[in-house]
Amino acid sequence: MKIVDLKCAVIGDSPIIRLVTDEGIDGFSEIESSKPYMRPVVEMYRQFLLGEDPTDVERCMLKIRRFAGFKPWGSAVSAIEIALWDVAGKAAGLPVYKLLGGKVRDRVRVYNGGVRPELRGHQPEDYAVAMAVMKAAPEGFTLIKEGVGYHGFMAPNIPGFSYGELRTGPRHPNRGMLTERGLNHALACVRAMKDVLGDEIGLALDMGPGWTVSDAIRILQALEPLNIVWAEDLLTGDYVPWVHADQYREVTRATSTPTHTGEQIYLRQNFKDLVSSQAVRVIGPDPGDVGGIAELKWVAEYADLHGIQIAPHGVLDGVFGLAALVQVCATLPDNYIAFEYPVAKPDWWYSIVTGLPDRIVVDGFIDVWDRPGLGIEFDHEAASAHLRPEDKDFFS
Repeated sequence: MKIVDLKCAVIGDSPIIRLVTDEGIDGFSEIESSKPYMRPVVEMYRQFLLGEDPTDVERCMLKIRRFAGFKPWGSAVSAIEIALWDVAGKAAGLPVYKLLGGKVRDRVRVYNGGVRPELRGHQPEDYAVAMAVMKAAPEGFTLIKEGVGYHGFMAPNIPGFSYGELRTGPRHPNRGMLTERGLNHALACVRAMKDVLGDEIGLALDMGPGWTVSDAIRILQALEPLNIVWAEDLLTGDYVPWVHADQYREVTRATSTPTHTGEQIYLRQNFKDLVSSQAVRVIGPDPGDVGGIAELKWVAEYADLHGIQIAPHGVLDGVFGLAALVQVCATLPDNYIAFEYPVAKPDWWYSIVTGLPDRIVVDGFIDVWDRPGLGIEFDHEAASAHLRPEDKDFFS
């Protein structure tokens, strides 16, 4: 089997990869819907892969892996890796989890980071209302994540929240020391959420990046009685192209509240210091940014050797990202907590693919399916209706 083409089309806002082979077996994967600009980057890798055997996944990856970097620039390589596994599984007639060593669980826990109402404000009562809606979600999630602090829009909407001059712009542009008012406000919002969730549903917090080490220690110590599942990306994180493992370790050693980071990190080498120094308690690589699903599995096993838990990121990974997460998380060690449930938008995404169960999440879990490859396929006719004019030949 040989690769004869590598195609990319933007469907909705998601760059979709199609790996075409000479035996009529295609592999598909998806880049986060927040990254439609990655399409031309994907096409750059075509020259390296033409003529290669896609079932030799690692040989293909050795040709392209070094030509990428931290989020967002690792997403093209990551998606290609997932498409390679899709081909390999279909060629073998096996689900991808079988090629990754086999499953150790028949269902995988997911957490809710995306099935949510829009916050009506940034006061404690607003967060409480949102938690009540999320708690009642028909998926029965057992773990919910909400943004506070510098993650989201709390900082610019609360007067006197920090001592810094607030910037405008995408992807969490602010950082610096919080005022006492800011710290107290964030704590009040978390307490309001916990009052709603109680001990029935776990609460994780997406908090940064942007906190100082001293503020991170202050708030995590104050949160200790609330038994937060984790505090994510306090110092660095989403779209930050460095890690600061030494600073995370200082925070982690000062509190019993679990620290968490890793969604932006590309490749195992860039997790090495974070994990080997036990700088956080939980890591959250995204299969669409870390280098793919085999890379995520390697990082998970390395973390397990160091007593670190894993809760993979994935809220914008779409339906193919969901399929990839189900496959790899079925194989992870016992340090696995849950992965972030990807929400596909617009809703028509669920009508242009086949293979997903009618009820995807039941009681907070997804049953692991056994169809070959990633286990889902495009309905070409239905999907073609959503192709842009320049992509009309994507499925041909």
